[in-house]
This record gives sequence, C-alpha cells and structure tokens, in this order.
Amino acid sequence: MSNAGLALRFVLLAAVWGLSFLFIKVALEGMSPQQVVLGRMVLGAVTLAIVVGAGRHRLPQGLAVWAHLFFISLFLCVIPFTLFAVAETEIDSGLASIYNATTPLITGLIAFAALPGERLTPRAAVGILTGFLGVAVVVGVWSLGASASSLRGQMLCLGATLCYGIAMVWIRKFISPLRLPAASVAFVQVGLGAVTTLALAPVFSTGPVHLNVPIAVAMLGLGCLSTGMAYLWNTQIIAGWGATIGSSVTYLTPVVGVVAGAIVLGESLTWHQPLGALIILAGVVLSRSKPRARLAGQRVNAY
Repeated sequence: MSNAGLALRFVLLAAVWGLSFLFIKVALEGMSPQQVVLGRMVLGAVTLAIVVGAGRHRLPQGLAVWAHLFFISLFLCVIPFTLFAVAETEIDSGLASIYNATTPLITGLIAFAALPGERLTPRAAVGILTGFLGVAVVVGVWSLGASASSLRGQMLCLGATLCYGIAMVWIRKFISPLRLPAASVAFVQVGLGAVTTLALAPVFSTGPVHLNVPIAVAMLGLGCLSTGMAYLWNTQIIAGWGATIGSSVTYLTPVVGVVAGAIVLGESLTWHQPLGALIILAGVVLSRSKPRARLAGQRVNAY
C-alpha cells in the first residue's frame, strides 16, 4: 500500500477513535450503556464479516486459538466498552478520551511484569511515572471530594484502559506469534464479543430504546467505523509503517475527542485536565522511545 494510502488511513483512524467518545455520549441520550455496547458489537461484527467475506479470508483454526480470542474479546471489547459507556453517563466525552490516552502506559507496565523479554529501563520507568502524574493532575487529587460521581466515572475509564492493557499483552504473547490474518482475527474477536453481548442482552440490555437521526448516526459511526473498520485500518498502518509509528495515533485521539466534545456538545474542561493530558502524552513518549544507540541497525517489526 502506498504512503498516501497509509497516511489517509492514519488520519481516518485518529478521527474515528477520537470521535468514538462523542458517538457514545450521543447514543446514551436514547439508549442504556449496555444497549450501546450491544449495538456497537453487532454493527462492528457485521462490518468485519463483510470485509472477511469480500476478501475470502480464512478463519483461525483450533480450540485453543478461539479460547484466546474469546478472552481477548472480553478484555479488548466487551468489558472496556461497557466501562467507558457507563463512565460517560457521569463525565464528559472529552475527559473520557483523555483517559484513553493512558492505554500505552498501562500496557507497557503490564508487559514489563508479564513478558520475560521486556525490561523496565530507567527511561521507561520515568515515562510511566510521568504518565501517572498526569493522571493525578487530570483527576485533580487536591479536590477529590468535589464530585463523587465524576471521580467514579474517571476510575471506570482507568479500569477500561487496564482491560486494554491486559488484552494487548495477551495478544502479543499468544496471538501475534501465530501470524494469523488480521482481518479474520479482528472479526472473530468482535464476533465473539457480539455473541456474548447478545446472550447477556435479556438480562442487561432491557429497557426502552429511543432512536432518532443523531443517535442512529452515532451508533453507525461507533459500530461500523470505530469498532469495525478501525481494526482493519490499524492493522494496515502497523504492517506498512511499523508498530512504533502506528501506535502514535494514540497521541491524536484525545485531541479529536476533546475538540469534538467541545464543538458538538459544548463540553468544557477545567484548567488541569488538558494540562494533565499533556503530561500523560509526555509520559507515553518517554516510555515508548528508545535511545538512538539501541535503535541503530534495528528493524521495526510489524505485527
């Protein structure tokens, strides 16, 4: 794929992942958090099914592989999607997008603890500590008693990024070495998540649904783009440009999320939240970068 095509996908990926928090907030005006997740998973699975069918991709084989993919579907999709949706009943979409930027920090911390080949360098340790200092600034630890519901929503966001970190490390340890077709893996992950949410729907997704045009558009964007096509675009970017450049989309999603929330929903941030976001991003850069001497002569591996 050409650099121009990859650049277009990079921009689209940053946009749809950043807008996903706006989509959730709009959808919550007529649906419960569990209904939003159900619709998101089903629409994402249908989108990826079309991609897999059109490309005639083979599905992964083996019970063990499917068991790993089911675990990943829970921790990469079902649980964190639910936590973010519930959180956005209590906090703004822009603030939720800021917390999503902690995912690389938490993933790195779990990788250092769980993967034998990972080593916590002094630079990475400083980056992780810097990132979590940014979280403390976003939370506003000097005024924790100001809003219990807001604090609860923010902790739910951190719980979601913890799930992402667990899933990412699980993928790296058990799925990436198998070199399975990316589109098929994404379809099975999202498809299993859709089946799970459908099975739980009679218990957790009951209640009336009030659809209008904005909510329908938000759900299509959330399911088809932010959950379906985003998986495919992300895989193509990593394959073409490498994991390091591909992961830098994380730096743009909170910007898109905050701007979209401000323009569309009239959300506003307190002074310490964007400051904390900048500190978090600085921590991400520190924790993921390597000294030039170690980079010399190394090849960037694509997933």
